[in-house]
Amino acid sequence: MENEQSPPTLVAPQEHSRRFQWLPLANTPQPNDDDDEGGLNLGQVVASLRRRIFIIAGVTTVITSLALLKALTSKPVYQSGFEILTKPVTVENQVISSVPQSLSKDQQQATETKGVDETKLKLLKSPIILSPIVKQLQPQYPDVDVDSLAAGLIVKGTATSEILGVSYQDRNPDKVKAILSLVSDAYLRYSLEERLADVRQGIDFVNTQLPQLQKRVEAIQDQLQGFRQQYNLIDPESKGKQLTEQTTTIGQQGLETQVKLNEARALYLSLSKELAQQTDGSAASSALSDNARYQKLLSQILEVESQRAAESSLFLDKSPNVQVLRTQQENLLPLLQREGRRVQGEVESKIRDLEARSQILSQTSTGLNQQVKQLSAISRQYVDIQRELTIATENLNQFLTKREALRIDAGQRKTPWQLLTPPTEPVPSSADVKRSALLGAILGLLLGIGVALLLEKLSNVLHTPEEIKTTTKLPILGVIPFNPELTELETLIPLDKVSSLADMGGLVQQMRQRLGLDGSKRSSPYASSPFQEAFRSLYTNILLLSPDERIRSLVISSATPGEGKSTTAIYLAQAAAALGQRVLLVDADLRLPQLHNRLELENVYGLSTIISSDLDFERVVQTSLLDSNLSILTSGQVPPDPTKLLSSKKMQSLMEQFKAAYDLIIYDMPPILGLADVKLLALRTDGVVMVVGLDKVKTSIVTQALDTFKSSSIQMLGAVANGSKESAPPTYSSYHRYDLEASKHTEALNDREIGERSDEVPEKTVKP
Repeated sequence: MENEQSPPTLVAPQEHSRRFQWLPLANTPQPNDDDDEGGLNLGQVVASLRRRIFIIAGVTTVITSLALLKALTSKPVYQSGFEILTKPVTVENQVISSVPQSLSKDQQQATETKGVDETKLKLLKSPIILSPIVKQLQPQYPDVDVDSLAAGLIVKGTATSEILGVSYQDRNPDKVKAILSLVSDAYLRYSLEERLADVRQGIDFVNTQLPQLQKRVEAIQDQLQGFRQQYNLIDPESKGKQLTEQTTTIGQQGLETQVKLNEARALYLSLSKELAQQTDGSAASSALSDNARYQKLLSQILEVESQRAAESSLFLDKSPNVQVLRTQQENLLPLLQREGRRVQGEVESKIRDLEARSQILSQTSTGLNQQVKQLSAISRQYVDIQRELTIATENLNQFLTKREALRIDAGQRKTPWQLLTPPTEPVPSSADVKRSALLGAILGLLLGIGVALLLEKLSNVLHTPEEIKTTTKLPILGVIPFNPELTELETLIPLDKVSSLADMGGLVQQMRQRLGLDGSKRSSPYASSPFQEAFRSLYTNILLLSPDERIRSLVISSATPGEGKSTTAIYLAQAAAALGQRVLLVDADLRLPQLHNRLELENVYGLSTIISSDLDFERVVQTSLLDSNLSILTSGQVPPDPTKLLSSKKMQSLMEQFKAAYDLIIYDMPPILGLADVKLLALRTDGVVMVVGLDKVKTSIVTQALDTFKSSSIQMLGAVANGSKESAPPTYSSYHRYDLEASKHTEALNDREIGERSDEVPEKTVKP
C-alpha cells in the first residue's frame, strides 16, 4: 500500500455537506413526497392490513362463528309470500297520452310509467294501506303495529316488471299466514281504488279540457271564415290554378301580338322605302301588291304608257293623240301616289293598334304575377289555419271518444291487479341463517380491520421504506431484502473448531462460493441475487451523493442494536471492493464488537491496540481472503473507556492515515442512542448512513436518535431500509433468469472442453 499513490484529500464534510443532502437517487425507490403532506395513505393502510391478516382472519372467524351459533340455536323464522300481476296500462291512464300536446310534462311522464316504481313500493308499505290491516290483526295479535308490520313486510318490484312479490317472516307461522292474507286483499282493493281514482281523474280532466277545445275549434273556424271573406276566395288551391291558366293565356297572346307588331313594322319600313324611291309606279311591296285599287291604277298607267309608246312611234310628240295619252298618264300618277300613301297610313295605323294591344297584355301579365305572389302568402296562412283547425278538431273528437270510454269503464268493478300466487304455507327460512352469517362476517371483518389498525397504531413500528422516508426526512439510499440464509453465512464454522490450515482453507472456499466471490456461478445463491444487487445499488447511490468529490469515509450505525448495521457494513464493503475500490472496514464498536465473529477473524490486536500503543496499523489490518481489495481492522480488546480512545488525537491521526491509504473507509459504530461514540467519529468523516431495521424499531426511537444530531454539524447521508420482505421487481427476475441460463451454457462448454482435454492427454503421453 505504501507504493500506491494516495488519492486526493477530501474536503472536510462541513464544507461540502450541502451537496450530499436530499440528492434524489435514480436506483432507489423513493416515496412520494406528496404523502408527507398528510392525509390517508392507502398504500400504508393496505400494507398494515396485510401484516395483520391473521388477526383480521381470526376476529372475522370468531364473530362469524358466534353469529352462526346464535342463528342455529334460536327459534326458526317462518316465511311466506305471494305474487301479484299488476296491469297499469288501462284505458283511464292512456287517455292523457293520446293527446300529448294538451298535457303538461309531468302528466306525460306519469302516463309512460310501467310496472311498480319506487314511489308505489313505499306507498304499499305506508300507514294508508297498513293501518286497516293492523286494526284487523290487533284483536288476535296485539303486538302488531304499523311500524313492525312495515319492517317485516318485504315488497319487491321493478319499474320494468309487472310482477309484484310480497313476503313476510315471523317466528309465528299462523301470524305470517294471517298477515299475508289480509295484505293480499288490501293490495287488490288498493288497485281497484286506484283504478277508479284514475278513471275519475281522467273524466275530470276530459271535462275540464273539453270547453277549452271547443272554444279553440270555434275560434279557428271564425278565423278561417274571416280570412276567406277578406281575400274573396274559397280555396287558394283552385284560385291558384285559375291564375296560372290566365297567366299562360296572356303570355301566349303577348307573344302573338309581338310577332304581328314586328311584321307590321318591317312592312312599314319596306313600304316607306318603296314609296320614296318609286318613279314608274311599280309595286314591289307586299302591301301594295295586295291592294286592288293600287294595282288597278298601276295597270292603267302601264296601259297608257304602252299606248303612248305605240303612238310615239307613229306620231310626233306634239300630236294630239300623244298629248292626250301624256295627259292621262300625268293624271294617273298622282292618284297612284296618293293610293300608296293611303296604304302606308293603314300599315301605320295597324302598328299603333298592335303596340297598344301589346302594352295592355303586358300590364295584364304583371297584374296576374302580383296576384300569384300574393296568393302564395295567402295560401300559406290558409294552410296554417286549416292545419290548426284539423288538429283542434281531432283533439276534440278524441276527448269526446275517451270521455264515453271512461264513463263505460267507471261502471266496471273488476280489479286491475291479479293474484298470481296466493300466500303459501309458511316454512322455516334459511335466509335468516345466511343473513346472520353474512352480517357476522361483515361485522367480524370490520372489527378485525379495526383491531389490526389499532394494533398497528399502538406498535408504531416502521415497516416500509416509505415510512422511514416520512419519519427521518432522509433519502433512502438502499432497500436491503430479507435474507433467510444470512444466518448460515454468519455461523459457518467457529474458529475454535478449525483444527488445521486445511479446515481454514475449506472454510474460506465455502464462504467465497456462498458469497459468489470465487468467479464460479455454480452453487452461488448470492452471485446474482436481489440481496447482493441491493448492496451494489447502495454503494452506487452513495457515490451519486457527491459525483464531483467522492465520499471517502462514512459511518454505519443504527438507532438500536439488532437492526443489521454490522451486516450492512460488511456487505457494503464487499460490494465496493468487488468494484475495484480499496476498502478498509473498521470495527469501531469498542463496546460490543461483532465484525471478527461474523468474518471469522482473530481479534487479539485491533483498533484499540493501535490507539493505545505505537503499533503501525498496517501490521494489524487483515486482508480479506474473499477479496484482496478488502481490508478489515477489528476492534481489538474491549477497552475500559471506549469514548476516551475514540476522541483521542491518535484516533484522529489514524483516520487521516486511513484516508491516505484507502479509497473508502467504512466505520461500523455502536448504536446512536445513549452513546456518544458515533458523534465523535462522524465529525471527521463524510457523513453517517443510518440503518433502520424494518419491523423492528419504533418510529419514536428513530426520531429520538436523529434528534441527537440536530445540535451538531454531522452530515446525515441517508437511510438504509434493512430486511424488506417485498418481492424483487419483474425486471430483475427476467435478467436473473437470463444470467442463470447463460451460466449453465458456459458451464456446459467448460465441462466439454475439460473432457476433450482429458481425452487428448493419454494420446500425447503414449510412447512410440
